[in-house]
Amino acid sequence: MERTIRDLHHETDLFVIEGDQATANDGERIRRAGAPAVQVNTGTGCHLEADMVARGLSELQPPAGAIVMIENVGNLVCPAMFDLGEHARVVILSVTEGEDKPLKYPHMFQSANLMILNKTDLLPHLDFDVDKAVAYARQVNPSIEILQVSARSGEGLDTWYGWIRHQVQHVKERVFAS
Repeated sequence: MERTIRDLHHETDLFVIEGDQATANDGERIRRAGAPAVQVNTGTGCHLEADMVARGLSELQPPAGAIVMIENVGNLVCPAMFDLGEHARVVILSVTEGEDKPLKYPHMFQSANLMILNKTDLLPHLDFDVDKAVAYARQVNPSIEILQVSARSGEGLDTWYGWIRHQVQHVKERVFAS
């Protein structure tokens, strides 16, 4: 998310609602990267809820047409079950986590529009089967889009940014068609 903000903040308004159980560390990193951010701490809660997002939006006050990214609490179980009013849901699977995550946590991958396979620059150093990860993700969600990226090297980021631009255009078309 930090790399995305640094690379895209010049072309669009980006805002972030950052969810964690505790600390303001992620929100501070997002702000340093160049985006206004609200840190929402859930305490013992394992996910953000719509009212928490509403409060974050109220504090951020993004203008019409802005992109608001919501980073839910970092697990693959609870957040999958709660609609936050998002236009699109992205799940990030790091190659350091193992290719079987889509089978272990199917609800998150079923509810996602896009899976980002992240940290691909580490593949030469890991025992990770990309084809299996893709097959497992498609097993639980045949329509999921999949991108392979490395925020460190920049590989795949142009495709990720194109996906974001396409989503923005889709929303604008829906709004103006109404």
